[in-house]
Amino acid sequence: MSCPAGGAVSLYRDRGVVLRTHKLGESDRIITLLTEGHGKVRAVAKGVRKTKSRFGARLEPTSHVALQLYEGRELDIVTQAETIENHAELREEFERLGRAMTMLEAADQLALEREPNPQLYRMLANALRTLAERDGPLVVPAFFLKLLDLEGYRPQVDACGACGESADLVAWAIAEGGLRCVAHRQGPAISNEAIGLLRDILGGRLGAALSVPASPATSEIDHLSVAALEHHLERRLRSVHTLHRA
Repeated sequence: MSCPAGGAVSLYRDRGVVLRTHKLGESDRIITLLTEGHGKVRAVAKGVRKTKSRFGARLEPTSHVALQLYEGRELDIVTQAETIENHAELREEFERLGRAMTMLEAADQLALEREPNPQLYRMLANALRTLAERDGPLVVPAFFLKLLDLEGYRPQVDACGACGESADLVAWAIAEGGLRCVAHRQGPAISNEAIGLLRDILGGRLGAALSVPASPATSEIDHLSVAALEHHLERRLRSVHTLHRA
């Protein structure tokens, strides 16, 4: 990739999370990043597949890095990369890496190229840090539910979405975006315990929810959050279903 003829090269710095990588030629990689100030960025990291690469190990999926890049027409070029958080522990355990990859895929699907979304960037960075520190059963489901909230599709968890009744909530109407009562039951059933966890996650008690041990209720939240996010994205999350088959 060459610089524009006769024009000044645009050099910039940013922070980002590596979402995915692809091989390019014999020694390079294309790195897709969710950055704080430039949205989703695709950039070439030259020579990173060589054993003597200066920063190849710093540009692995889940890594949180400080970068310097040249801006190109289609692909930028990474010239510097310094580790903020390596998250090597996420890549050492298959199941935990699988959960991290589901968050990377979801963020990748929601992020737009060259459109800054600093809140999405911060949410992803924080979620990966949390997963690295404590691999609780609700870390990923909570991230998915918070993504829906960020996108303006906050699930209705305090009352029936059809009539506003707050008692006898028994079902989760995925397409309609929230809980339903007995009279307006629609969608899969949901337990009172799972409703309580939904309210903790979306009602300012996230820390308490992330400390909950695995249970049938956390499994409910896991499946419901995936279904809700996939409905919003209008596509399946491949990494989620790969993980569940493993």
